[in-house]
Amino acid sequence: MTPARPTAEASDARLAEALAPLRADPARTAILLDIDGTLAPIVRYADDAHVPETTRSLLIEIARRYGYVACVSGRRSSDARRIVSIGTISYIGSHGTELLRAGGIEPVLDPAVRDWGRRIQAFGRDADNAELRRLRVRIEDKGSIVAFHWRGAPDEEAARAAIDTIAGRAEQSGLRTHWGRKVLEVRPPVRMDKGAGILSFLEHAELDAALYVGDDVTDLDAFRALGEMLAEGRVRHALRVCVASEEGPSELAEEADLVVDGTDGVRHLLERLLADDPAT
Repeated sequence: MTPARPTAEASDARLAEALAPLRADPARTAILLDIDGTLAPIVRYADDAHVPETTRSLLIEIARRYGYVACVSGRRSSDARRIVSIGTISYIGSHGTELLRAGGIEPVLDPAVRDWGRRIQAFGRDADNAELRRLRVRIEDKGSIVAFHWRGAPDEEAARAAIDTIAGRAEQSGLRTHWGRKVLEVRPPVRMDKGAGILSFLEHAELDAALYVGDDVTDLDAFRALGEMLAEGRVRHALRVCVASEEGPSELAEEADLVVDGTDGVRHLLERLLADDPAT
């Protein structure tokens, strides 16, 4: 399918065509969704993120109808579940390294990153100095990841410069860095991506189709995981949806099968997945 941004007039017809293979056998379909910027609008402070009740109600019904439903996030899986507040779906957290299955209590952490948690947290504590606090850089503990946010800082340019320095120190220490929408993540030097988490989550699933919806560069790995599953014959249909925004990366739209406008567009997509006639 050629990536394109549908007009408002054509969007329902385009959605109906794209969603038809997923709706054909919901029990054998995976619905995989990013959270921040996809289900929950981007906010100034990460802790204030929430999924609107209308979207949450749709997700509850999606979980009843479709065989495999998960939210995929850079946050800890427990934090992801707190934001979405639905216990009947699974959560793939910390960029694929945590899995909290539907109805579960404790997330399962990838053993490859477990031992790195203390070192990452120590790096975050060492980086938390008076200059970062003056610049209003916010540090988020994600367990095996530490994130530095500069969204909303009084001087975003100065805050970004300070975070550039942190990135250099992390790389010199043998850690990995990953940039997102006004955020730097410092990670262990092991594979950590949403694509790996999705492949693990769906390893034993019997599927015909899979959908992934995301808005940021971290979602490219998830797109590519669906492409891998398609190429290997693990699914017959894969739909990769980019959530367009002013800050969104152009490469995500280029690799997408479909583009929707913001969190409202995602909500509309969920409605079409549940509609008796998706074209109406």
